[in-house]
Amino acid sequence: MRAYIVRRLLTGILILFVLSVVVFLMLRITPGDPSNRICPIGSPPACRDAVRKEVGLDDPYPVQYLRWVEGVLTGDLGKAYFSGRPVTEAIKQRFPVTLELLIIDVLVTVAIGVPFGIISALYRNSPADYFVRVTAVLGLSVPAFWVATMVIMVPSELWGYAPPLGRAISFFDDPGGNLRQFVPPAIVGALASSAGIMRLTRSSLLEVLRTDYIRTARSKGLREPVVISRHALKNSIIPVVTVLGLSVSALLGGSVIIEYLFNIPGVGNRILIAITERDVPVVQAFVLIIATFVVFVNLAVDLLYGWVDPRIRLS
Repeated sequence: MRAYIVRRLLTGILILFVLSVVVFLMLRITPGDPSNRICPIGSPPACRDAVRKEVGLDDPYPVQYLRWVEGVLTGDLGKAYFSGRPVTEAIKQRFPVTLELLIIDVLVTVAIGVPFGIISALYRNSPADYFVRVTAVLGLSVPAFWVATMVIMVPSELWGYAPPLGRAISFFDDPGGNLRQFVPPAIVGALASSAGIMRLTRSSLLEVLRTDYIRTARSKGLREPVVISRHALKNSIIPVVTVLGLSVSALLGGSVIIEYLFNIPGVGNRILIAITERDVPVVQAFVLIIATFVVFVNLAVDLLYGWVDPRIRLS
């Protein structure tokens, strides 16, 4: 187990290195110069030259990259071009917001996807099964940005209500306000992932229910709830765990749109602003943080396999 974890960590470091190089180069070869946005309109070329020299954009790419890596290893992620504030401050402020939204997303995905997928499999070809399958297709088909727009506009037009916007409400300061702010966008963000989990849970459980050891368990006189919970469900949940781990990346990517529409001051919202402003240090730092988080989530999912199914040996 220890050797497996070390090997996965080394692989994760390699992935982060390749990703950092790709992001670094993409931000510099794409059209647009940050100095054009920092200097006022109509400024002389000397202003842009001075800005480029100040932020180090005049140095060769290898020098810029090594300087950035050195800063990352020492905990210095640079300063934002426009505000001049350290990027670490933005991470401390915004990453907990996105993390809370992600946790609620995952909880909603599991709470909706797994139970309804089980119901659909156990009552195959029943009205409940058809309802779940149609709901899953709709969840996968309807764009999240449209649902988010409706969630904001319909209550506002009909009842004059809108969720808190523009600031992050702490759960410890105002639990009710925090949930009113985060639950609607979390549900919107989890629609597609929960629909996918529904379909996968249904198909995986149906496949397990057809196996010989399930027939043997039933022939031994075990009650149906015991057969489902102890034998069928535990063996059918492994593909669901895999997809759920991959859904974390999709949910983080979708947070850019969700946070923008609901005006939540999280990582996705800040990345979108930084890309628009060509704020290179902010984009590099946030992408690296998100990638590191995804690497550790995937490692945790792989380790979870051994707990879900003791037959799996990690080596």
